[in-house]
Formats: sequence, C-alpha cells, structure tokens
Amino acid sequence: MLQLRTLTLVTLFGLASLLAGDSAIAHADDDFVIDVGQPQRSRYPLALPMPASGDGASAREVLKVASFDLDIAGWFKVMDKKGFLANLSREGMGIEVDAWKNAGAFGVVKFRTRVTGSRIAIDFKLFEVEKGENPVLERTYQGDKKDIRKLTHLWCNDVVKHFTGEDGFFGSKIAFVTKGGRKGRRGNKKIMAMDFDGAGVHSMSRNSSINILPSWSPSGGKLAYTSYMRDNPDLYVVSAGGGRPKRISKARGMNTGASWSPDGSKLAITLSKDGNPEIYIISASTGKTIKRLTRNRHIDTSPSWSPDGKEIAFVSDREGGPQIFVMKANGSGQRRVSMNGSYNTTPTWSPAKGQRVIAYTTRDGKAFDIVTLDLNTNKMVRITQNEGSNEEPSFAPNGRVLAFSSARRGGAGIYIANADGSGNAKRVYKGSVTSIDWGPAPKN
Repeated sequence: MLQLRTLTLVTLFGLASLLAGDSAIAHADDDFVIDVGQPQRSRYPLALPMPASGDGASAREVLKVASFDLDIAGWFKVMDKKGFLANLSREGMGIEVDAWKNAGAFGVVKFRTRVTGSRIAIDFKLFEVEKGENPVLERTYQGDKKDIRKLTHLWCNDVVKHFTGEDGFFGSKIAFVTKGGRKGRRGNKKIMAMDFDGAGVHSMSRNSSINILPSWSPSGGKLAYTSYMRDNPDLYVVSAGGGRPKRISKARGMNTGASWSPDGSKLAITLSKDGNPEIYIISASTGKTIKRLTRNRHIDTSPSWSPDGKEIAFVSDREGGPQIFVMKANGSGQRRVSMNGSYNTTPTWSPAKGQRVIAYTTRDGKAFDIVTLDLNTNKMVRITQNEGSNEEPSFAPNGRVLAFSSARRGGAGIYIANADGSGNAKRVYKGSVTSIDWGPAPKN
C-alpha cells in the first residue's frame, strides 16, 4: 500500500530565449509560478542533483524517473549536472542560494532515500531559489522498494501541481496492440499495457486470437477491446487488474472502436449488424443498444466521445475518402471538420478543460502524420512532419502531451511529444504497434 504523508484505419522549448522578465514565469506573489496559458513560454530551469549520501542504487532510480517525468512535462528544463556549482555534501537536504543562482537554476529538487529491508521512504524538498533557503514544497512517500517508480511519479505530479495548478499525468498507463504468441503464428495480436514512460509492459489479453482497439474506461479500472476469440469481432471488457473478460457486444459483424462516455455508463461503437458500418450508443454494462447515431450507405466508424459528453468525433467516407466528422452526442449536427489532405482517421479528443481540440492521423503528403485541430478557432498544429509514418494519437490525461505509433528512421515504436507541436518526440516503447490509448490520471 502506498502511503502519502503530507481502432484503427490506416502521437523542447529552448532556454536561449529565457529572460528574467519572461511573462511565462510568474512573480513570487502570483498564485502559480508558471503561466500555463502563455503560448510562448520558456522552460523553467530546474536542478535535480544526485544525493551526496544514502542508498545509491535507489537514488539513481529516483533521479532517472524524476528527470524523465519533469522533462517530458513540457514546463521544465532539467539542468545538466555539469553546471552545478553547489557543494552537495555540505548542503545536504538544503540549498546554498547563491550557488544555485550563479548556476542559473530557478528551482532545485532535493531528495534522499531510506531503505529498510523491503521498504523504502523517499523524502523530497522543492526550493524556488528566489524565495531563499526554505523549501516551498515537502513530501515524504513510503512503500515497498518495488514501488519506487510510483512514489517518484507521485512527487513529480505534486511538483507540476505546485508550479502550474494542473494535475500531472505521471503514473498513468498506455494501452496498445502488438504482435504476440508463438513465432510465425499468423494473425495473432495482443492487447498490451504499460506505464506512460514504457515501464511495466504486460499483456491485457490472454487468448491467442486477434485482439485490437483497446479503450480505457474514464476511471482507468476497465479496458474495452475487440477480439476474434469466438471468430466474430466482438467487444469485451476486462478489469485493469486482469481476469476473465466479459463479452459486452456480440452483434453479427463488426463490434469495434469502442469509446466510453465520460460517466462510464455508455459506449459509442461501430456496428455492422444492419449491413453497413454505423455508429451506435450501447450500454457499457449490458451491451444493449440505446441509440443509432448515423444512418447512410457509407462507412462511419472510429467514434470518440468528447470529455464533456456533448459531442462525438468519428470517421466517414461520405464525401469520398475518410475524413473527420463531429456530431452532437444524440447524432444531430453531423459536419466535416478535417479540411487538410485526402485521408484523415483516428480522431481523439484532448481532455484539457475548456478546450475543443482533437488530434488525428492525416495524410496530406506522402506519409501519415499527427495533427491537432482546435474546433473553436480551426487552428491546426502539426505534431509530426518528415519523420516517417506516424499514426493513432492519444492525449495524456491533462492534454499537454500526445502518444502515437511511429515508424521512423530512429526506430518503430510508441513516441510521446508535446501537444503544442514544440520539441522532439521521445520513444517510450520499441517495436511495431497500433491502437494507442492513453488512460486517465492515476488516483493517489
């Protein structure tokens, strides 16, 4: 127990411009240090020194996890240790303010690990250099030694919350599809899940059939997916902790591309039981059809429910090639929103509050790429370009980062990148994958 004491149809800002008066860095008397609404923000220089004493192996793991988390968050520039000027042995868990000011640090994270048998305690302190030698945030986390990554993710979420007022996504999970089973077995695909940073990869499907299109429930406690384990592409739901999957929808033909309603009570899904792929709403518990949303002779598929439950994005070829459409959750007001390229698929909504932004796969050149589209302003942002083939985006729980599958010169796998189009994508899983779905934020 952790304890906190205080489908598919075919996802870095430089420090050079950082100025003392940058409007992205709030003054000391503001509510939060980093203005998340500032589009031209620079990264906040944050130092994470290795402790001078204590258990070295566990400390190195904490430093590795925390450095990755805070760098990928999009707000911080994790400083190179070669630039540190402070005497770490003398400082201990404190800071000597002038040494860190001279090194260019705005913030400093200090920590220590205490290992007793199979248990570990991690003490963290966060300092804002301009506020002096007293920490602005302190936490102690305790758990089993095997939970060291989870404990570190908790701290990094608290750091993001302190600086921005937003929840972090560290510790969340990504589901995806990869080939599995015995070598040479044709058609076998497995549903896999892992921590967002690539740790803890494990199988969510236990059969040797074709399993595709995973979709996390809003709570993260369940995973819906399509499986051919009984020959027909039926929809199943399994507990995030494993166990026997429950068949929810077994209509003749397709039962694919499920998307959960925000309250978890319903699923938007593609069914072909009436002879043509159309989008329906079904009960998430019984699979009973509640409403048919589309009705035409063309293919409608890949539904994606908006975070407020009012809209559903989907893919249709009713105007020629596949394009992204949006409709109200009752099926009214169907309209095309993608205007670039001749082939657009796999829409997914940003969960960021107050936004109406979708990401999708586009082919407006020779390769597939990831773009985002603001439905309020029609502004489109390219997340990838000239980097091989990139498909099937999925947003992090706070909407700040995208995960997607990629086949590029640097290697195939799952990559994550800032959702505003800045910076370089980082690979968190190696191998050919499809059907990316990023789950909700973890519960502390």
